[in-house]
Amino acid sequence: MKAVDLREKSVEELNVQLVELLQEQFKKRMEKATGQMEATHEIREIRRNIARVKTIINQKAGS
Repeated sequence: MKAVDLREKSVEELNVQLVELLQEQFKKRMEKATGQMEATHEIREIRRNIARVKTIINQKAGS
């Protein structure tokens, strides 16, 4: 997920994306807790994508 692509989206679309990422993060945490997760790097990617979306939402709110 690139920040450039996210900047083209509206705040409503970004909020939908944020909810989807948070749900995906929860699923990955549960997989890790139950020992079913093999690709642990996905948790880090999701966490960073959440930060990107939140940052852009805050930037749009400020301007």
